[in-house]
Amino acid sequence: GNMVEWCLPQDIDLEGVEFKSMASGSHKIQSDFIYFRKGLCFGLACFANMPVESELERGARMKSVGILSPSYTLLYRYMHFLENQVRHQLEMPGHYSHLEAFYDDKKGVLPDSKGTPGSQQPVHWLPSIHRYMYPEMKITHPAGCMSQFIKFFGEQILVLWKFALLRKRILIFSPPPVGVVCYRVYCCCCLANVSLPGLGGTVPESKPFFYVNVADIEMLETEVSYVACTTEKIFEQKRDLYDVYVDNQNVKTHHEHLQPLLKINSADKEKYRRLNDQRQMLMYSQEVGEDCSSCEEDLFILFFMEQNNRIFQTLMEVSASQDKTLTADHARGMGLDPQGDRSFLMDLLEVYGIDVMLVIDNPCCT
Repeated sequence: GNMVEWCLPQDIDLEGVEFKSMASGSHKIQSDFIYFRKGLCFGLACFANMPVESELERGARMKSVGILSPSYTLLYRYMHFLENQVRHQLEMPGHYSHLEAFYDDKKGVLPDSKGTPGSQQPVHWLPSIHRYMYPEMKITHPAGCMSQFIKFFGEQILVLWKFALLRKRILIFSPPPVGVVCYRVYCCCCLANVSLPGLGGTVPESKPFFYVNVADIEMLETEVSYVACTTEKIFEQKRDLYDVYVDNQNVKTHHEHLQPLLKINSADKEKYRRLNDQRQMLMYSQEVGEDCSSCEEDLFILFFMEQNNRIFQTLMEVSASQDKTLTADHARGMGLDPQGDRSFLMDLLEVYGIDVMLVIDNPCCT
C-alpha cells in the first residue's frame, strides 16, 4: 500500500493523505497532479511514475510530493516546484534538503486540527469574496479550465448548474489522470456563485472536496453538500453518498424527484446559446486586437453569477410583496422555463427557505 515517507512538521496529522495524494489507478500513467482536502486544509500533490530495475519495487517507482494549505487558491503557484521535486525524489530517493528549505521559507500558521468543532473556522466557498479569490486560480490550466469545462459538457452544464445551485452532493467519476477532473470540481462550484447580500444564511456551504477515495467514505456520509471527483468505480454503487453521479459526460441521479432536472428545456438551450454568443464575441474582439482585458474565465463566472443573482433578486422581491405569488411571467423573467423548471423552482424555494407561492400549473396531459 501507500505510505508517507517524509513530512514537515513531523507532528501533523496526515492520516489518509497517502491515498489522497496518489489517485487510485495512477500506476497506469506517467504523471499527474491532484487537488484534495484534508480536514480544514487543501492539498496539491504532483505524482510521477518511473520504471526501475528492482524486484523489490516491482519494476516501478511511484511517488507524490505535496503541500497543505488553509486555502487552495494559491497552491497552483507551487505546481512547478512540486513537479521538479517528485522527479528529484524518483531519481534520488531520500534527499529532502530542497523540501526542508521550501517548508522553512513558506511555513505559516495552520488551523488547529485538534480544536473542538465549535472553535474551527469553516473553509468558506464564499460568493461575496470569491471574485477576489478567483483570479488566483484561473491561470492554473494552460488552455483555460472554464473553456475546457464548457466544451466537455456542452448543454449539460445547465443541468450541473441547477444541481450546484440546489447544493446537491455531486460526485464526478473519471479514470486517471485526475488533475483535469479536479478542475471540473472547481468549475462546478463556480456555477453556484451568488453575490447578493443576506441570501441563504441557513443554506449549506457548497464545498469543493476535489479528489476523494474509499478512505473518505466515512467523512462523506456526514456531508449534506459537496462537489468531488474520484477514480474509484465502487462509489457508483454507494448511492447514499451522493445525489448526482457524473460519469464522463453522463449526468445522472437515482433520486426520482430530481429526474426532471436532467432534461434540457428551451430556457436551458437559450442560456447555452447566449453563453456561446458571448464567448464568440469575446474571441472576435481578441482577434481584431481590441483592448480586451476580460477573458473567457471571467465571462463564464459572471454569466452564471448574473443569472443566479437575477433569480434570487426576483424571488426575494416576490417574497417581500403582499400576495407572495410567483407567476409564469416571473419565471420567464428569471430566464427559466415556467413548466420545464417547475420542480427546480420548487426545490430552490425549499433549499433557500424562501416564502413564495408558486402558481405555475403543470400542462394538462390528454
